[in-house]
This record gives sequence, structure tokens and C-alpha cells, in this order.
Amino acid sequence: MKNRFDLVYRHQSTLFKGLLYAASIAIIVFFFPKGGQFKYEFQQGKPWQHQTLYAPIDFDVLKTQEERAQEMQMISAQQPPYFVVDPEAAPLIKSKTLAWLQAENLLQDSTAVFSTIEELYEKGVVKLTDVPEGIGFVWILEGQVASKKEVDQLFTPQSAVAWIREHLFSMVSPSTFDALSRSGMIVDMIQPNYLLDQDITQKALDQAIESLSTTNGFVQKGTLVIAKGEVVDTESYRLLDSLRQHFSANIWNQNNAVFILLGYVLLVAMVLLMMFLFIKKYRPKIYRDNTQLTFIFFNMIAMVVATSLVVQYNADYLFVVPLSVLPLILKTFFDARLGLFSHVLTVLILGFVVPNSFEYIFLQIMAGVVTILSVTALYKRANLFISVGQITLVYMIGYLSFHMIQEGTWTNIEWITFGYFALNGMITLFVQPLIYAYEKLFGLVSEVSLLELSDTNSSLLKELSIKAPGTFHHSLQVANLAEAAANEVGANAMLVRVGALYHDLGKMNNPSYFTENQKSSVNPHDEISARESAQIIIEHVTDGIEIAKKNKLPDRLIDFIRTHHGTSQVYYFYKKALERDAQVDIKHFTYPGPLPFSKETAILMMADAVEAASKSLKNPTYEEIDSFVERIIQTQVEGDQFINANITFKEIIAVKKVLKAKLTNVYHLRVAYPI
Repeated sequence: MKNRFDLVYRHQSTLFKGLLYAASIAIIVFFFPKGGQFKYEFQQGKPWQHQTLYAPIDFDVLKTQEERAQEMQMISAQQPPYFVVDPEAAPLIKSKTLAWLQAENLLQDSTAVFSTIEELYEKGVVKLTDVPEGIGFVWILEGQVASKKEVDQLFTPQSAVAWIREHLFSMVSPSTFDALSRSGMIVDMIQPNYLLDQDITQKALDQAIESLSTTNGFVQKGTLVIAKGEVVDTESYRLLDSLRQHFSANIWNQNNAVFILLGYVLLVAMVLLMMFLFIKKYRPKIYRDNTQLTFIFFNMIAMVVATSLVVQYNADYLFVVPLSVLPLILKTFFDARLGLFSHVLTVLILGFVVPNSFEYIFLQIMAGVVTILSVTALYKRANLFISVGQITLVYMIGYLSFHMIQEGTWTNIEWITFGYFALNGMITLFVQPLIYAYEKLFGLVSEVSLLELSDTNSSLLKELSIKAPGTFHHSLQVANLAEAAANEVGANAMLVRVGALYHDLGKMNNPSYFTENQKSSVNPHDEISARESAQIIIEHVTDGIEIAKKNKLPDRLIDFIRTHHGTSQVYYFYKKALERDAQVDIKHFTYPGPLPFSKETAILMMADAVEAASKSLKNPTYEEIDSFVERIIQTQVEGDQFINANITFKEIIAVKKVLKAKLTNVYHLRVAYPI
């Protein structure tokens, strides 16, 4: 049992990758729309590229969305409303009228007035706005019984006033009629007794819409649907689309659902396997880091799930999903090549489930390429807006081009689609807060964070400048050298500059043991052995790592602290120890490593060694600086310090050239011209 646990522990990283792979496949396939995939691709206005198609099954010809919308609109306009009777309306009006007649001493005509009111409310009074124009009858609900009533038999408050005046003119005395007309009593007392029941009216409308037929014809098996080379016109497109929907809806059953799922699983597994292999071969550092690997797959899955849900809800909103966020985020935290590769694979996965897959894949890949090419220096706010504008423009131009190819004109273009593209761009702008959230969740670092960390007024760098001012000045000089070299060879200049600012944090623990911080001729190394001195010097690396972790610096910056001396030796104290004892173990004078494993960490090692050693130069000449830089970096190359870094000999030569030029400027040297 113990051996099994040991085996699991030793291979826990591999097991995690296997679980991540399996979970990614399961989540993606789970959110895929349920149904078969129609094996023919077609577009309206383009020739049918496949063999002549005969109906493989009997199927109904479905109505188009426009036809359905027109029918629903017609039903809505013709649906008679439902009213309930208010039994309190007539008694209330009679009560108010009686009080008024008493106040006016006109009770002698009360019988005629009351009978008129009763007759009016027996016919029914409704609000004018509650009866749609063109409706011939309404339904009157009394208890559980609904009775039909013609609209022309009903009164509105406006028509009721005219009817009452006409009715009462010959039934009451002239004085009572004048009093009623003059006071406005007739107008004020009329209130509807038939009240619109919105809930029942809406339910009746919903039932009428549900009862609408969704079909507009029937095609028997063996009937010619479309011939090879024939242009897919409106009618043939309707037949093909009906066949596709019927096929997709009916192929998913208990007998073949397992095979369809298996097909999806195999396709998704193949795509995700390509992602794993790419990262393992070309980004081994990321492959070894399960957190970063999870981050990449999490973003890919998020985009697939979001798009799949939109397709199931309403495919019209397909281009609202900001798929360009994926390459933008991965480029921010990693590199452009990884961002583009993951974007292309994600688009290929989505090609299984989206309508018009060729058009979708083309537009999304183009948008991804523009994202990679345009987004630079994301910490500059204007750059994101410019890039999003370019991405949106690519979508719009691509969509317009496809529309003109398919329709042969642009006059009937659906302009709402351009609104979807604009909304896509607006959502993409929210990538900044998303990047911040990812930094906190996954411990990553972006250019925005690097810009903040490069501020020399930050608490940690201020502490370094107070405790070890010489080291702080050295770090600034190394940062300038490393940044210039990084720009020359196309490395991440911002990252290497910030790494240089923090690479010697560990010297804060024992600042006086480092030459640049010694303010007098007293050297504490004179009082201890060479081995002890070497250990104090070497420990500034581990001390720096502890300080960085305590202050929650990102791992990408801590890497510079770990690797800036690689496995080199504290050679001065090693030679000093040899003077006293010829049997000295060199491992006690060797930094523990690891070696630099990136272009940026290699550049920092070169810049740090050159800047530190340059302090020993006395009145240097141009030739002396040239040979000095060559000697130091050649020693590092011969010591295999760069074998794990993706830096070429050509780039090392370029770095040396920059370092020489910068040191020449520092010492104000000029090339000696012949006289």
C-alpha cells in the first residue's frame, strides 16, 4: 500500500494532467448542443458542391422564422381580449348620483336616471384602449363562464356620455337635464364595469401561438431536393434547412446517442491532445507548471461553453461572444504564438456546433490573428481601444464580404449584425479587470502589474534603497543594461527590467558584506573565513527568494532572483580559500542554481555580472571594456550557464554589443580616431 502511495506521489503531476485532459473533454462535450451533425455544408446563393441529393427520409418543410413571425403578429392583432365584470361599478355610480340629486333637489327624476344607468351597465362599458382596433368581439368572464360579446354592443366612457344625454333628454325635466349637463355629472360618473384581464388574455394568446403549425409542406423519401451544381436558391435552401433540422432532431435517440457522443469525444480529445503536445514540445516550462496549464485550458473551456450556450439559446447572438479575449489574455501572460495556437484550436472545436461553420471559423481566425498582431503594450490604455477597434472592423468587413458573395448585393444586409460586432468589441474592453482577477487567482503577472512593480517608490524598493543603497544603485544600472539588451534581441524588456530591480533583494539581510554597500575601509569579511564569506554571499539568493515571497512578488520575478547567478562560483573567496588549504571543495563556493531558463533570465545574468565587475575597472579604455565584456560572458558560456535558456549565439553577440556600448557611455569613452 505504501509503495502505491509513493508511486502516486511521484507521478502526481502526470496524474493531474490526465485528469485535466479528461475533465476538459467531458465539460466541452457536455455543453455541446444535443443532436447529430448534418453532413452537408451549404449556403444560400452558392452552388451545391455535393452529389445530387434525394430526400433520404420523409420530412416536413418547416416555415421560416419570417413566416412564423408574421403569423404570430397576425394572431396577436386578431386575438380577442378577455374581460371580467366589476359588480360594484353600477351600484357605486348610482350611489354617487343619488347623493347629487338630493343635493340639487332633483329627486323627482331619480327613477329615470337610475334606469338609464342600469341599462348602460347591462350593455357594458370598457376603456377605449382595452379593445384593439379591428377586433369584432370580446370575451366576458362571469365566474367560470366566458360569453362572447360584439364590440359594437359595448360602450366606452366617451360614447356612453352621448348615449345617456340622448336617452335622458325625453325622460327627465328640462331643469334636471340642464343641471346634469351643466355640472358635468354625466361625464364624471361613467366608469368601466368590464375590466381587462391581462393574464387570461395573454394565456389565450400563448395557446393560439402554440397551436400554430410549424410546417408548410411535406417531402417524401426519394424526392429530388437539389441537383449537383445547382444554385441554392430560397426554395431549395428551405428544403435543405428543413432536412438538416429534421435530421439533427431525430438522429439523437437511445440507439445512436452513444455513437454521436463518442464521435464528439474523439474529435475534442484529438484537438486538446494537440494543445498538450504543443505546450510540452515548445513551452516545457508551462507544461511543468500545472497551475499555468490549468489556466490555459480553463480559458479555452470558458470560450467553448459560452459559445455553445449562445448557440442553444439563439444563434443570432453568436458573434456577441468575445472570442478574441482568449488570444489577448494568453498573449498577455505568455506569448503570441501560444495565444494564436490556442485560439485556432478553440475555433476548430466550435466549428462542430456553430451554423455556417466555414464563415465562423474564417472570421474568428482572422480576428485572432489581428488580436495577436495589434495588441502591444497593454498597459497603455489607448492601445486596447485601438486593437478592439481593429478587431471589430475585421469582423464587419469579413461579414460584409461573405454577405455580398452569398446574396450578390449588400442592399438587404442585416444591419443588426454590425451591432452584435460592436457589442463584441465593448465586452472585449472588459479584459483589463479580467486580467487583474486572473493575476490574483492564478498568481500570474501581466505588463500592467510589471509597470506598477517598476515604480522605485514602492515600499520594497524603498526599503532596499535605505538598507542597501549601493545594491539599489547597482540594481538600477543592471535594469538599464538588461532592458537595452532585451530590446535588441526581442525579449520582454519590461519583464527583464523589473526582474533586475528586484534580483538582489537578499542583500538587505547582510548589506555590509557586499562591496557596493561598504562605506568605510573596514571589511567584515576580514574577520571570518573564506568559506563563511562565500556562504553569506551565496545566501543572498535564498534570502531574496524568502523576502520576495513574503512580499507576494509574482513567481516570474522570483525566477530572476533564483537564476541570476546560475551555478557559478564565488571565485574570489574560492581562490582565497585555496591559498590557505589546497584541499577545498568547490561545491561550498558554488551557487545552488537553477540555471537561467529563459531569454530574459539569461540577459539578466549577463548584465548583472558585467555591471558588478565593471566597478573594478580603473580608467578603462574602449578596448579594455570590449575584452572585459567578452571575457566575462565567455566564461558564463563555457560554464554552460545558458544551456537551458532559449537564447542563441547570435543573440548573445547582440547582447554583448549592447553592454559594451552602454558601458562606454557610462565611462564617457570615445573610439580613438587616427590622426
